[in-house]
Amino acid sequence: MPGENIYCRKLNQVNLISIRYWWPLFIPGSHKRKSMINYNPKEWFTFIFHFHKADTFRKLFPLLIGISIYAAFVAFLETRVFPITDKSFVRNIPIMHNLLGFAISMLLVFRTNTAYDRWWEGRKLWGGLVNNSRNLAIKLSVMLPKEDREQRIFFRKIIPAYAFALHNHLRAEKTRNALFETDEHNHILTQIDKEKHIPNQIALLMFSHIQQLYTDKKIDGSQLIVLNSELQSFTDICGACERIKNTPIPYSYSVFIKKFIFFYIMTLPIGYVFSLSYYVIPVVAFIFYVLASLELIAEEIEDPFGGDDNDVPTEKIARNIHNHVNELI
Repeated sequence: MPGENIYCRKLNQVNLISIRYWWPLFIPGSHKRKSMINYNPKEWFTFIFHFHKADTFRKLFPLLIGISIYAAFVAFLETRVFPITDKSFVRNIPIMHNLLGFAISMLLVFRTNTAYDRWWEGRKLWGGLVNNSRNLAIKLSVMLPKEDREQRIFFRKIIPAYAFALHNHLRAEKTRNALFETDEHNHILTQIDKEKHIPNQIALLMFSHIQQLYTDKKIDGSQLIVLNSELQSFTDICGACERIKNTPIPYSYSVFIKKFIFFYIMTLPIGYVFSLSYYVIPVVAFIFYVLASLELIAEEIEDPFGGDDNDVPTEKIARNIHNHVNELI
């Protein structure tokens, strides 16, 4: 009916004005954030002699000092205070390390591969979000009438807003209250509930506008089906990202590996001090560095949506989506 169309147009205008106000608040730029490290993999010299803040050596340095002191103390006891005879069973401890070395290496390889699979899946999901955002923008650019400037501006803002909202949602950042602090935003509360799932609320708002386009006969049924598939992919990606975010590596597995590494390292100087004497100090420290670094790397990349230096650069990807959509619509 004509009255309903007038009401819908007014509602669209209100939503458009609202988006102009709260759209910048989706962009997490109020304070500097970490971004993924860009590097040249061919620069061996730089990798070896430069210690980046994300390097595991810097994180493990205090523990390396502690392990070295412990190894020195054990070496002093076994060589000076309590000399061990050649017939002592303590000299056979390295046999245990030889048997367990293969087991711990296999566990750490599996641990690292599992964590990398989670990281790579997260990156593929955000790559899919980029493609789906482009496809939706391209189709809307063709389907929307050239003179319908309001709807074009609306989708130009709302599509990238979903990416920024998903970025904040996965990092569990408290940005929701900031979206609705002023009275000018009160009318958008009927569209987006700040206490609920923000990405879902934005997807619902997009679908509502597309459905209204169909009601106003600006798009036909076949176009509605095409656009619906694109919108569905947004929530599919969000759900897959939440699955990675909310399902960590099993606790017992992670704890077992840490305990395994700890007892393996703590018994190393006891058995090898007979053959290495005080040289056991740097040897034990180096072995601890290798094993603990693999566990640290796995811990960092198993959650690809955090704020670590090696996590998926979701904010940068969201900004790229913003630039691409603005070019298309």
